[in-house]
Amino acid sequence: MLAAGPFSIALPGQILFGRGQAAQAPALIAALGDSGLIVHGADPSRAEWLLSALRAQGVRVTALPCAAEPTLPMLTETLATARRADPRWVAALGGGAAVDMGKALAALIPAPGDPLDHLEVVGRALPLTADPLPFVALPTTAGTGAEATRNAVIGLPDHGRKVSLRDARMLPRLAIVDPALTDGTPPAVTLGSGLDALAQVIEPFVSCRATPFTDALSWPVIAPGLAALQRLMQAEDAAARDVMAWTSLSGGIALANGGLGAVHGLAGVIGGVTGAGHGAICGALLGPVIAMNRRRATGEAARRLDALCDLLGGVLGVAGADAPASLARWARDSGLPGLTAQGLPPEQHQQIAEAARQSSSFKGNPVDLPPADLCEVLAQAA
Repeated sequence: MLAAGPFSIALPGQILFGRGQAAQAPALIAALGDSGLIVHGADPSRAEWLLSALRAQGVRVTALPCAAEPTLPMLTETLATARRADPRWVAALGGGAAVDMGKALAALIPAPGDPLDHLEVVGRALPLTADPLPFVALPTTAGTGAEATRNAVIGLPDHGRKVSLRDARMLPRLAIVDPALTDGTPPAVTLGSGLDALAQVIEPFVSCRATPFTDALSWPVIAPGLAALQRLMQAEDAAARDVMAWTSLSGGIALANGGLGAVHGLAGVIGGVTGAGHGAICGALLGPVIAMNRRRATGEAARRLDALCDLLGGVLGVAGADAPASLARWARDSGLPGLTAQGLPPEQHQQIAEAARQSSSFKGNPVDLPPADLCEVLAQAA
């Protein structure tokens, strides 16, 4: 493991974790001000309990839907509505898309100007000119860990990219991670989001930016997270939901403090090109990226990847050397589509590989994989 050295730790202002913790949300949110926004997912009925509880306390609440992963046109349209509501706070109850949208709104409502002023890569990437509104995250899927990060991912259809709105002040004021909110998630969503959660504890552990803090978060949950996801592909199980919620939260904190890698570097570009779901893309890439990193790594990176493969192999019932391929095969057998089925034609692999190397996520990869290696990864994930 790494020797302790200089590093920083970034966390939400407060985290409540565990079954039943969502019951505290109405009082805690109402204490932030007498008017606010609730961003919810495609099904507005899932937010009705929170809206009703806040309104019963005399809070003026505006509900805003986010039925898909946010794009710049969606954000611009919703931002205009949100500013007219003159909120004191923003809360999001939903999956990673709703949390990202809520986080972006909380950041941009007080900021004059255009969202492109602050977006990375295709925008000016300027710091926010005003403090964000207090933001509360209540995730209803176990995947992105967005309740613990300082960025919001926004798609730009015209550019075929997904980029981040990022500022240290965007960390949520409060994250309420209640696994009961994830109960009954459909199998396809459980699989995609769960593989994303696994990627987000695996990549920080093997990252060239790993720290003792991110190691302490990520390593202990990799094997339990995979085992819990396997269980959920067989049957609904509250205990497995609890484990996946903790895996997702741990991954969010770990990636915010230790970085990611080639899985997310590629996924951000692929998602912008295809519009496919982020979790499914990450799931298709995870096994092939682990295998390629293991083949190319030396020194400490190789030691970590060997340990990771042995750990995964223990859960999957195979030798460590076979673990990446076994993980990919299990995901496919569980219903995860490959990248071609998700809308990525093979003739775009070279373009995707070159663009991914410019992403912020790729910079955390333990090995500087050249485009040829990334094209091989894409072919294996196809």
